[in-house]
Amino acid sequence: MDQTSVTVGPDHGPDISYCGSRPWTRHQLLWGAELLSLYLYCGVTQSLTGTTPTTFGDLRAANGHSAQRRRVTSGPPPSGLQDWLHTFQAWSGPERLLALDELIDSCESNQVKHMMQVIEPQFQRDFISLLPKELALYVLTFLEPRDLMHAAQTCSYWRILAEDNLLWREKCREEGIEEPLVVKRRKTLKPGFLHSPWKSAYVQQHRIESNWRTGDITSPKVLKGHDDHVITCLQFCGDLIVSGSDDNTLKVWSALTGKCLRTLVGHTGGVWSSQMSGNIVISGSTDRTLKVWDAESGECVHTLYGHTSTVRCIHLHDKQVVSGSRDATLRLWDVDSGECLHVLTGHVAAVRCVQYDGRRVVSGGYDFMVKVWDPETETCLHTLQGHTNRVYSLQFDGAYVVSGSLDTSIRVWDVVTGGCVHTLTGHQSLTSGMELKNNILVSGNADSTVRVWDIRTGQWEWIRDLVALQSGGSGGVVWRIRASNTRLVAAVGSRNGTEETKLVVLDFDLTDTHK
Repeated sequence: MDQTSVTVGPDHGPDISYCGSRPWTRHQLLWGAELLSLYLYCGVTQSLTGTTPTTFGDLRAANGHSAQRRRVTSGPPPSGLQDWLHTFQAWSGPERLLALDELIDSCESNQVKHMMQVIEPQFQRDFISLLPKELALYVLTFLEPRDLMHAAQTCSYWRILAEDNLLWREKCREEGIEEPLVVKRRKTLKPGFLHSPWKSAYVQQHRIESNWRTGDITSPKVLKGHDDHVITCLQFCGDLIVSGSDDNTLKVWSALTGKCLRTLVGHTGGVWSSQMSGNIVISGSTDRTLKVWDAESGECVHTLYGHTSTVRCIHLHDKQVVSGSRDATLRLWDVDSGECLHVLTGHVAAVRCVQYDGRRVVSGGYDFMVKVWDPETETCLHTLQGHTNRVYSLQFDGAYVVSGSLDTSIRVWDVVTGGCVHTLTGHQSLTSGMELKNNILVSGNADSTVRVWDIRTGQWEWIRDLVALQSGGSGGVVWRIRASNTRLVAAVGSRNGTEETKLVVLDFDLTDTHK
């Protein structure tokens, strides 16, 4: 018989094949695993009795029960019982099945229940423990993470299998979790037994998502600055938060301590847009320039000249940034050199929002239009028409464009065809900010609501209020929000003095590893 080889693939789980033959499909493997478990079971019972069980009585004896033990003790056996049994034994297999069908139909419910109590325990086998470890692990890959955690409580061997690091690595990658955690060994466990770092990462992510939805909200950090000015733009990366204001400055904050680390000074007009990647911050201003900053030192690296009016929106991808202006144009810049690479013209009013994925530029403007561009050729590929008022916000994931407008609607577009897939209605004012992850869209609206949508179905749901201002009905507003996997940062304030200008930071990861 050929030797079996089993390897664990990095992307698709175990790859199980016979040497010199083609790999099995999952269907064939499950079918083979069932046959193997039955084969192993029969082998075990045969080793105990010396023969393969042929009757249910033999099976009970192989499992350690007497074939003659009587479960019913209500009285002596009925007359003619042995003759009845001899007649049954004389019938062929198909005849016995037919007789059993008729017998079951004639039984009362308590009698059928009695049969189940006698029969079921004899066929309950821990086939996972009987399988080779590699096959057992592959069977477990079909379980959901919650079921794996339940399986780990079954017995010590199942716990070892359910803690397999490669198994949990695949579960994490299915959920988009790309980094494991460094987990210390617990003293209560057997020597040499470690919790899976990938499992710990999965559990932590699940806990964070639960905290977002239903967990208790701890006291937020409150970051005060910019005096009574409006916070016009907000970014954060890692443990750094950057806020821009119409006071002509940007401030760099520590998300951990809440302290202002430095103030970026250099613009001669209000800062209205910003982007951030690592320690690089890019800002756009009413002074018609973009500035590239080193957030660590606070120094201005480049000043980018070219727009003839306020730089209203920017979006950064790798080492290139796209800016949109009230001069109705977009410009693509090289961050390292400060060179303007391309100019995109076609809007007939101010460009209010822009997205860039390295291949396509998508822009929205006060001309009610959304445009899809090829920046290399400086051509407009699609003009997405449907909004009946100014477009204020955009999201773009490479396949879909999502646009929010003063007409109160949000539209989902197919970037390839330019067709409108969904019109999301429910907000009462302009959608000023959106975040898109996979098919889930979060929209923040001037009607003081935040909604969560599924862009595939067009449905929305209310989950909870995370930020509520006591001055919300008298002038206090949430100007900007930014969210990461673990934090929500909101810039709040008012124009009439009813709410102090500040940043509110909520942390949803309360584990020791995060601190």
